[in-house]
Amino acid sequence: MSLPRFYCDTPLAAGQRLPLPDALAHHAIRVLRLRDGADIVLFDGRGGEYPARLEVDGKAGHARLGPHLAREAELPGRIVLVQGLPSGDKMDWIVEKAVELGAAAILPIAAQRSVLQLSGPRLEKRLAHWRRVAQSAAEQCGRNRLTEIAAPRTLREWLAEPDEGLRLMCHPQAADDLPGWLARQAAPSALTLMVGPEGGWSEEEVAAAQAAGVASLRLGPRVLRTETAGLALIASVSALLGWN
Repeated sequence: MSLPRFYCDTPLAAGQRLPLPDALAHHAIRVLRLRDGADIVLFDGRGGEYPARLEVDGKAGHARLGPHLAREAELPGRIVLVQGLPSGDKMDWIVEKAVELGAAAILPIAAQRSVLQLSGPRLEKRLAHWRRVAQSAAEQCGRNRLTEIAAPRTLREWLAEPDEGLRLMCHPQAADDLPGWLARQAAPSALTLMVGPEGGWSEEEVAAAQAAGVASLRLGPRVLRTETAGLALIASVSALLGWN
């Protein structure tokens, strides 16, 4: 059975006796009911992890850190998921599973057909929530680096930014398919995968993406839901490139 893993938002060092942040201590002691002397694992997102021994003093907790272990569970290449904002809480599912599949970053897009529109305090609250989801997913799946969750922006704003590797737009009417297109490319070190919201990308957005050099590809003969398409793309790309 794997040991309980916790992300700690402070630099860690071997041999350190660390007072645990209140939220982390509460989760370990009150929620998971770990006892004094329990073995745990801590990571700070900078790479690797630390085996540690939990010390419980009432509601407070400390961790006595062991040696740094340079263990990683990252993909050989960088995958970024550009996700048109879906309705409801579907983004929670997308973030959680994309982290488990190895996505290095997730960029929410306020697409023209997005039902969910965020601004001001509501946006900040939702963004903080998604980052907590990503943290919990990393703790659970064994990753020692956190997936970046960017603040939402429009597609045009994102297209104006510098490229990050090959950029692919999932489009069910595209002439080219993913396996054939990837087979013609030099081995990439980074891929950006674009998935629209419910209703897909608008014609204007598709045209803007194509004008910016984004490749339009179909994943298969079936039209996938927005909460399925990005995850299927990440898994397919990882398998086709041998990024396991």
